[in-house]
Amino acid sequence: MVVPGSSKKEQTLKLIAEKDKIEQKIKEFGAVLEANGNIGMTGSLIDNEGFPRNDIDVYQVRTARNQIICLQNDLKALMKEIEKGIHEVHAEAAAASSSTSGSTKTIGLNSKEPEDELPLVAICKVDLVFEGSPAEDAGICVGDQIIEFGSANSRNFKKNIAIIAEIVKNKVNERIPIKINRKEQIIETTLTPRTWNGRGLLGCHILPI
Repeated sequence: MVVPGSSKKEQTLKLIAEKDKIEQKIKEFGAVLEANGNIGMTGSLIDNEGFPRNDIDVYQVRTARNQIICLQNDLKALMKEIEKGIHEVHAEAAAASSSTSGSTKTIGLNSKEPEDELPLVAICKVDLVFEGSPAEDAGICVGDQIIEFGSANSRNFKKNIAIIAEIVKNKVNERIPIKINRKEQIIETTLTPRTWNGRGLLGCHILPI
């Protein structure tokens, strides 16, 4: 039996893998243009007298340019599909976590303990991790529930994802301590926000619980 949410995630990851392949092909054809005097996409193919230039391989350059244009169009269409897929994965994860968010509120309202003495609970759930990303390097997996993300925890998070975004912004190339609940097992690790081949600085998508 295929779980709908899992299937959509897998489809999106396949699209991302295809995107990486297209970007690699564009890079390879770009190298062809560089090898021909770094002519680029707009450099003239004829000399001052109107004849084909003899210092470059005109046929090779034309072929590379045509392939790059086609690949860029394919990439643009693919990026739209990826964006749509990510939104759908997020929507499904949000729907699945709606019931648990209600129970978390009830615990907080019924507790008679001071807020700073309440036990820490998960504040976010990881619903997508990209291959080769800082998140994957840190050992973060889909389904992990984040209890602490740097200074953010259930005592100050208040379901405001902007808090994590601000921490990431101020900790680029610095280790952020993270505490995770993975299948009732508490795991501590560090995540270093950095520029990588994909989008963002973490390479994962998280939703507040």
